[in-house]
Amino acid sequence: MHENSRGFVVVVDDDPELRSLLVDHLSAEGYFVREFSDGLAALKFLNSSDPETDQVELVISDLKMPDLDGLSLLNNLRPKHPELPVILMTAFASVESAVEGLRKGAFDYLTKPFRLKEISHIVERAVLVARLRKQNKILSHAVKKKWSVNEVLGKSQAMQNVFDMVSRVAASSSSVLISGESGTGKEVIAKAIHKQSARSDKPFVAINCSAIPESLLESELFGHVKGAFTGAAVDKAGLFDEADGGTVFLDEIGDMPMSLQAKMLRVLQEREIRPVGSTQSKPVNVRVLAATHKDLRQAIGEGNFREDLYYRLAVIPILIPPLRHRPEDIPLLANYFLHKYSALNDSRVTAITPTGMQKLMALQWPGNVRELENLIERLVVMTPHSVIQEGDIPAANSDGFESFFGQATTHWPTLEALEKRYMQLILDKTGHKKERAAQILGINRRTLYRKEREFGFVSQDSIDNECAEDEQI
Repeated sequence: MHENSRGFVVVVDDDPELRSLLVDHLSAEGYFVREFSDGLAALKFLNSSDPETDQVELVISDLKMPDLDGLSLLNNLRPKHPELPVILMTAFASVESAVEGLRKGAFDYLTKPFRLKEISHIVERAVLVARLRKQNKILSHAVKKKWSVNEVLGKSQAMQNVFDMVSRVAASSSSVLISGESGTGKEVIAKAIHKQSARSDKPFVAINCSAIPESLLESELFGHVKGAFTGAAVDKAGLFDEADGGTVFLDEIGDMPMSLQAKMLRVLQEREIRPVGSTQSKPVNVRVLAATHKDLRQAIGEGNFREDLYYRLAVIPILIPPLRHRPEDIPLLANYFLHKYSALNDSRVTAITPTGMQKLMALQWPGNVRELENLIERLVVMTPHSVIQEGDIPAANSDGFESFFGQATTHWPTLEALEKRYMQLILDKTGHKKERAAQILGINRRTLYRKEREFGFVSQDSIDNECAEDEQI
């Protein structure tokens, strides 16, 4: 019935004339449409056990209706259909209610009278987003089931070895030292060990040893008693107390001051802590996991890390390989992030060309998985077409927009010249899609048309034609 349609849309409106107009227009554009004259009937269908409801990809509902209005319909749909896009239609006087709908999860709203071209554009985008969300959910489940451990993805043998180590060490209480470059996912691996352990129902407390001043780190870890130092007005528990029964994760352990390393060694040996300013020690029941991007053996040789502490921490060492050493993981990761951020940003970007993927696999990725994720998110937002091309991916030495601003200020251009260059860059990046370019620039489309004419980007005739297309149908 609707298998070969462009999408399954439900239209809800108590105005028969407007409802008929929408149904006819969407049907003519290839959509399969179910119509309802009131919200209660629509809700009954959408929340029923009818298998057809699982195929609905968009709901377009009037805001003002008797019995059950558009906002109530939206609220009642959310428990069973949290990902289903809903577009609300409203008269201009009720825009505040429509905006309230956006806050409650509506995909978009339309003010009456609306242009049919506007309807077509929003419906196409909403159906695409619905499909991306569904695909992302399916893909995420499949990928995580086969190629992941606690949000860390990898099909390479090196990562499979890491996953195997996580599974084997989780059941023990031994200390684990996780090594790897920044951005490889050391903390996520630590969380995976905790979640698979018998301590999973207890706290996981993480602390970055390089992010806290040396003078405060001991107090943060072990707590302090009243009067221990200036400002210590009351007793304060430390992170080891907070993690009682659970896991303490010491990130960047290689940056821990030497003076504190001796005290940490005592904690690992005696399983007890002494708050700052106290003369009494107290037992603690925690598992210690640590991570570092440094070569601790080299640090030992340089006198910057205690050898005895190293062996206490590295009872079980786990090394996470950098992304450049496992390029076979890049397509898996890139596609996972692509679907994730396409759904989050309501984007029409759905794929990466084979040559584009080859370029990603050839890059060095000094920032590892974190850098790849950031790049894919940026490409999803900025790429003007539905497939990421090789040319969209910056070269290893490219700074993207940062390089533009750096070059733009080299010769101290005027504001007008800088505005012209920036507007041209945005138009090029968006494939000259005026609506998207105007959104990025923070101006309306008519202002964009005027600027294009002033800067000589287009002729007056083409501007007039585009403005005419914006008129209501």
